[in-house]
Order: sequence, then structure tokens, then C-alpha cells
Amino acid sequence: METPTVRWRRLLPRTPGRWAAAVAALAVLVGGGTWTAVADDGPPAVQREDRMLRPGGVEIDTSYFTAGGSGKRPAVLIGHGFGGSKNDVRAQAEKLAADGYAVLTWSARGFGRSGGAISLNDPDGEVKDVSGLIDWLAERPEVELDKKGDPRVGLTGASYGGAVSLLAAGHDQRVDAIAPVITYWNLADALFPDGVFKKLWAGIFITTGGGCEKFEKQLCEMYERVAVSGKPDAAATKLLAERSPSAVADRIKVPSLLLQGQSDSLFPLGQADAMQKAISANGAPVSVDWISGGHDGGDNETARVEGRVGSWFDRYLKEETGTDTGPAFRVTRTGGIDSTDGAALKRGASSDTYPGLRSGGREIALGEGTKTFRNPAGSAPPAISAVPGVGGGLSQLSSLGVGLSLDFPGQFGRFESAPLATSVHVTGTPTARVTVKATEGRDAVLFGKVYDVSPDGRQQVLPSQLVAPYRITPDQQGKPIELALPAVDHEFDAGHRMRLVFSATDLGYASPAEPATYTVTADGPLTVPTAPAVTTAAATLPWWTWGLPAAALVIAAALLLTARRRTATPAPDPELTDVPLQITGLSKKYAKSVDRYAVRELSFRVEKGQVLGLLGPNGAGKTTTLRMLMGLITPDEGEIRVFGQAIRPGAPVLSRVGAFVEGAGFLPHLSGRANLDLYWQATGRPAEDAHIEEALEIAGLGDALARAVRTYSQGMRQRLAIAQAMLGMPDLLILDEPTNGLDPPQIREMRDVMIRYAAGGRTVIVSSHLLSEVEQSCTHLVVMDRGRLVQAGPVAEITGSGDMILVTTAEEVSEPLAEKVASLPGIGSAVRLDDGRGLLVRLDGATTSRLVADLVRLDVPVTGVGPHRRLEDAFLTLISGGAA
Repeated sequence: METPTVRWRRLLPRTPGRWAAAVAALAVLVGGGTWTAVADDGPPAVQREDRMLRPGGVEIDTSYFTAGGSGKRPAVLIGHGFGGSKNDVRAQAEKLAADGYAVLTWSARGFGRSGGAISLNDPDGEVKDVSGLIDWLAERPEVELDKKGDPRVGLTGASYGGAVSLLAAGHDQRVDAIAPVITYWNLADALFPDGVFKKLWAGIFITTGGGCEKFEKQLCEMYERVAVSGKPDAAATKLLAERSPSAVADRIKVPSLLLQGQSDSLFPLGQADAMQKAISANGAPVSVDWISGGHDGGDNETARVEGRVGSWFDRYLKEETGTDTGPAFRVTRTGGIDSTDGAALKRGASSDTYPGLRSGGREIALGEGTKTFRNPAGSAPPAISAVPGVGGGLSQLSSLGVGLSLDFPGQFGRFESAPLATSVHVTGTPTARVTVKATEGRDAVLFGKVYDVSPDGRQQVLPSQLVAPYRITPDQQGKPIELALPAVDHEFDAGHRMRLVFSATDLGYASPAEPATYTVTADGPLTVPTAPAVTTAAATLPWWTWGLPAAALVIAAALLLTARRRTATPAPDPELTDVPLQITGLSKKYAKSVDRYAVRELSFRVEKGQVLGLLGPNGAGKTTTLRMLMGLITPDEGEIRVFGQAIRPGAPVLSRVGAFVEGAGFLPHLSGRANLDLYWQATGRPAEDAHIEEALEIAGLGDALARAVRTYSQGMRQRLAIAQAMLGMPDLLILDEPTNGLDPPQIREMRDVMIRYAAGGRTVIVSSHLLSEVEQSCTHLVVMDRGRLVQAGPVAEITGSGDMILVTTAEEVSEPLAEKVASLPGIGSAVRLDDGRGLLVRLDGATTSRLVADLVRLDVPVTGVGPHRRLEDAFLTLISGGAA
């Protein structure tokens, strides 16, 4: 056990000038703390101070992490999961400290070295402790304060630690932002859903906590009472609800990032849905993220989750308004196996608004009739769905077509759909209307689930291994009621069936011990939510699929695998995980040249949702830059990172990039459609993920799709290549002169496509000589000349400088009035707009403010005044300036 002393070798500074500070620190810490320099890969070094505090009358073991200088910084509190301690979150604390936060971790009451009994986040216990820790942070000289006694502070943590984050935000108005992970909103609903006792998870809670004697007395008594009866009583429900975040729902008014697990039979997705509805109703910003793992195991996406939490705090604690906090809703989707390492393939899907659990309902007809089945005496043997506490991600196997659930004959009834004509992606909570009856005078306890059944009917898969329990009382029986099934994100392939099953038992729950007979009648279709606004990001694609003839795929892959073994790839940068592109100090010399550069010291960054125009005269280095970006050639100096991954030939992250650069290679004897189909088949992804119809609409080739590519004109080949680049809807789309060979209507359609494409959260980089099109379609520009960056920024900023002013008016401006404006001092000219409702004014010494004052004096009905310069004018100015 670590004693409350100072580890001298690490504490004492290496420079004499800090000796006094070290002695002062020692004087403070001997009362119960240790101070340690934490090893880090590079500056700034992270220091850790361990001490026992009594924030709520009980000794609490804490660690305090800081790094770098003496400047003020926001603070973050990180709670741990149930059964753990502060040591479980040390790595996250060190990273946040290195990123400029003062971070405090602690072991909750009854865990680690902290004292007290476990009281399940009692407002007078664990929540009071957190407020005391915030008091302590307010006294730290390096912590930024909103006002005296009020530090700028955020809270995060998983499960138990996530719940206390929510509770602290409701009880302490000093909390500024939270990011709870896989946690509960109402613990009574989580452990007693619809009045059914979740016995296995409740037992695991008690065991993980160290046994009943480690808990507050009334909690131990409550558990033993419910475990014996097999049914929660009103007192038990009230006790847990009072200690849940839902009890302070109307008081949680801070920016909240809610990360909930899909593989979670303890705290399912419905808990996060309730959080989102309550907190957003209070007017606070809320984002919801459904991660892959959960309490049932699987991949908890630790690096991505911690990166997003860090960005959330950067935005709402550091107030870095430019920080991308991610979409309002994101879900990790799993499908297929990576043949290189056996890992499940994952990709994100997102939308700009939270869809809830019932968005885009689609009705699936079910077989009719009434099903009769029995609850066996002693409710054994029970059906099996999730196996709490086993872990290992069994629930994730459902996404890979592996079924592990088990229902016993005579103990369930089922209703089945016809084979699906098209695939259906369910995102949310399916619902069904049924009529239930039980043996007279008894509750019916049922467990509902929706299986994914293979075309041959031999295999059934239970998405995320989840079931929904129902306690249907006698007064509810004999009439139609709507039952909600588990919330999942799962794709049912075409040809598969949906199977709605109601079972009398389940391993994880308590069922009545008395035997009973149940009848269930389906009173309508199964309604499944499809969340149509949620779009899936591009999945992994081999890099060599861009524009290479299909016949060369295997050869190219072999060459790149060899090259990959010879090249050391830098580690990913977690801070850039959500940044589509960052180029730093990029240089490339011409072949056999010592001092002639195609690209020199080029640096710029591209964010999500941007349409970036890459401009420059011939020889500016645009195409060379794009070819380096795609790994086709290697830079001499500098670095390119795509979504945080360094670019090398064959880098896996290139699979998230779609590109059309210098034409695409097609097999000339095949039709256009066949070339696209062959290209997509080479990726190994499902046909429905290709979005091929959208791509063909863009191509606009009509009947020519059925003709051999060798009969195509240059413009037709161009359109087919653009469609190929967009297959799969990649996260980053690169187009080099995409409008070459297109006629004006097709150019206009290409412009609209790029704008819509980026509006979905993806990014487009386009290189073009058609400046008028770039001005209308791009949000940002990078202007290059002679290999160097001339200017970068939003289009409005680049075109907004100059001496031309656009004045818009509420009424038509007469010619005499335009002449009066033109004759004003410092005005070079004033020309009426074509529709007469405004003037184009050239300043010749006058300022904009002086112009506005004169217009008001002349009674000109002004509605707007702003700079006006065409991109062509700005471009020529920049290039001529660069040449000078």
C-alpha cells in the first residue's frame, strides 16, 4: 500500500531555482499526498499528486494531474466504473492533462482506498463528494474560475462514473459540461424494466461491489427483499429512482455528450434516449453516440471515445468555437471480418439531428394467428439471450451472422414475415401491437425479441443479443397493447425474414415460479424504425481500386504489400481522427533536380463538410499535391495525414478516400455499368453499399451505360469516372478537373452534387480551372502558385477584399439617383444592377462607412452593403501578387 510520503527522487527539481517551490510543495503534501512526475512520450510532462480528501465527510482517495506552465486551465473530473477505482482512468487523465486540463480522479465511496459504504450515487453521499471535489478545485491556483468558488469544470466517466456526472450536473450548477459513457438515466428502469427484475445483473452488482455488507444497509435490504420475491416492490423502485439522474432531469442544463453501448443488456440504448430528450428539452446542446461495445463486452472504441470527449471539452470548457464536436447523432456499424487480422470491420453512420428511436417507421407484415405457450414451473430451463458478466463481445457476433440465443420448445410463440424484398436497416426500437392473455388472475411476464432469420430458415440471429421484458397485468390483458422491442442498429439483408418471438423465460431475468399458460395474438404488422436521415460513412476499400484497370488489381496489391514492409509508418495522431486532411510542410522536387520544386513547404487543413477548391495556374503543383495525397508518389519532405493517419503507399486510411485524378482506367470491351459493377465487386462490400443508382444519376449516361466503354467519347468517360469515384460515398472525395468534357447542364449538376455531398458531413476537394464554378460550389479555397501556398480560407474572405462595394436596396434605384451617388467625393463609379434594386459602387478614396452615411443622407433605401469581387479578380490579384 502506498504511504502518504513523498517519493523524493521524482519530486525534487533538477534546477536549484525551483528548490523553494519544492519545499513548499513538500510542506503541503506531507499531510497525506504524494506528487509524481508521470512519464510521457514528450513535453509537456504530466505531474500527479495523490492525496486523501474528505469532501463529504468520508475519506476519498484522489489523484490530481497537471502539465505545463502556470497558466489558468479548465478542470475535468473523471469517475470510474462500478467495482473499479481511480486507477482505471489514469491513462485518460494523463492525456487530458497533457492537453491542457487540470484533471482530478477519485475512488468512489466503498471502492479502492476510499472509505464509506456504497450508496449508489446518493445525493447525500457520492454526489456530495463530487461537489466537495469541485470546491477543492476552486482553490487550486492553476484552475480557471468563472467566478470565486466556481471553477470551469467538466465531468466524464463510464457506467457508475457516467451516472455521477449526470447527477452532479443536476445538483451543482458549477458544472459546465459532461460526457457520460454507457450509463443509466433511471436505475430503477434499468434493473426493474417494466416491473421485471433483472436478477443476473443485480447479482453481479452486489458481487462486484464486494458483497452486501459493503453497501449501505437499506440498499442491501432492498436487494435481498427483491431477490427473494423475484419482483420489485414500490419501495425498491422509489429508492433507486431517487438516486438516478432522472430525478433531477429538469436541472441538467449543460452541454452533454451521451455515449451509449449497443452491446449492453444492463443499460440499453433507451437510457440514452431518455437522457437526450430531457436534457435537450432544457435547451442544452446534446450529441448522442452509439458505440460498438457496452457492458456485455466487445469493442468500447476507447481511443475514439476519449478523442471525442476531449473535443467536447475543448469546445465547451476551453471555448474553442472552431472545434468539431462531431454530429448530433453517430452510430458505429459492424459488418464483415478484416481478413488481415480477423477484427470486425467498423464504420460510422451519422446525422445532423438526433433521430430518436422511432424515426422512419416501416411496417413489416407478420403471419397471423394466436400462439399458445407455457411458463414452466420454477421458470426453468430459461431461454438464453445475453449472458451478463461473460463479456467477450458475444452480442457483437450477431452483426457477423452468428446466432447464440436459445428458446425452448413450448415456451415461446413466434410470428414471421415473408422474405424481405430489399434490405432493411433498423435503427431504433421496433414496435408490435399484440393481445396477451394469461392464466386467470396472473401477470403475464414475457420477453420480446426480433430475430434475423437466414433465407433457408436454419439460422436465426438476435441483434446485440437483446430482449425486452414485459409485465402485463390482468387489467391490460385481453385487449391490444403496443410493446416496444429492444433498440438496436442492425441490417436485415434482402431475402432474410424478421421473426418476432415472445418467450416465457429469460436467463437474465426473474420469471414467476408458478406455471402459467400464455396466449399472444399479433394485431398488426411489426413497425421498424429505419432512421432515413442517418447516412453511413464509406467502409474499408482497397486503395488500388481507384481508377486502375481490374486486370491490374492483384499485381498492384502485391507491389504495395512489399513496399509497405519497407516503409515505417508514423503512429496515428488521435487529435486528428476527425480531420479529413492536414498537410504540413509538404515539398516535392522535380525528378533529377536539386533545387526546382513542384511543391514547396505547403501547409493547409481541410475540415468536415467543406468543399475545398484547389486553385492555381498551370504548373502551380496542384496535381502533384493530389497525387501525393493519394499515396501515388512520395513527398521529399513534410507530412500528409488523412483522419489522423499518415499517408504512405497502400495506407489503409486511403480506403476512406474516393478519387478521380488524371482519368480512370476501364476495361474497354465491357459496358459502363459492367465496369462499375466489377469495380465494386473487387471491394468485397455488399452491393447495396455501393449507392450505384446515385452514382449513375450523376453520370447521366442514359442508354450508353449498356454500351462498351470503347465507344464512349471523352466526356462520357469523364462522367463514368466521376461516378466510380463516388461509389460507396467515401468520407473524402478528390476530383481533379471533374468538369472537363461536360456540357453546361452537366457542369451545373456536378456543382449541385458536390454541395449535397459535403452537406452530409463528407468532404470534397476539387481542382478546376473554371473559376466561376468554383466560386459557386466551393466553401473554402487553397490558392497555389509555383508550388507554394498563396492564400487559404473561406471563399467569402478571399473574394471579399477589394474596392468594389455591392449596395442592395428595397426599391428600384433611379438613374438620376445613381448619378448622384457616382458624383460623391471619393466614389469612382456607381452602376445600377440589372434589376435596378441596387448599385455596384467602386470606391476611389472613400470608405465604406462614409459611403453608407452618404447613401442615408440621399434617402437611398439601403438593405445591405458588402464587398463585391469575383473570384476571377481575386485569383488574378493573388497570382500577380505572388509573381511580383
